[in-house]
Amino acid sequence: MQIPVIREALAALRIPIIGVTAHEADDVIGTLATLATMPVDIVTGDRDLFQLVDDARSVRVIYTARGMSNLEIVTDQTVVAKYGVLPSQYADFATLRGDASDGLPGVAGVGDKTAATLVQAHGDLAGIRAAAETGEGMSASVRNKMITASVYLDVAPTVVKVATALDIVPPADAIRALDPAEQDAATALAEQWNLGGSMERAIAALTK
Repeated sequence: MQIPVIREALAALRIPIIGVTAHEADDVIGTLATLATMPVDIVTGDRDLFQLVDDARSVRVIYTARGMSNLEIVTDQTVVAKYGVLPSQYADFATLRGDASDGLPGVAGVGDKTAATLVQAHGDLAGIRAAAETGEGMSASVRNKMITASVYLDVAPTVVKVATALDIVPPADAIRALDPAEQDAATALAEQWNLGGSMERAIAALTK
């Protein structure tokens, strides 16, 4: 029941809404970040979007999980320092080690360190699974864990991997300052739905 009110509030603020059937917002964000020809800041508390970080294209994440007063700027160096993998490898790393916030159990017995070591050694999940099949460059213990998790590994990447090539047309108009009439309309909407300080802050930000 909140969705129509959210849409109405965003329309009052002249902020465009973009969605694609059967895809999450992450996929829309991933596609827009990929299409962008200018620097991109992705504001999120979802680590899955670390896979979109790309210093060469000036795409970074403003990570909010620690609160808005303790934001973290995530770049290539940040991801490598924290996880030992490149941003382009993060999705495979997360698939292996799991992520409770996404309901992903990961490969049993494989934590952050082992996941990073496997990705470093074999490049990506396909390379890891190929090595598990042949046993080349992989201990018997880890090989057994990978083979046992084969059904999970068949489907988990579709949950973790962010789409970057959806059929999306980016908004033609840039977000602009609200004129006085638009400010009044947005304020009236905030009062109607008792939206409180969040709407007031949005209006203030869009009138500067």
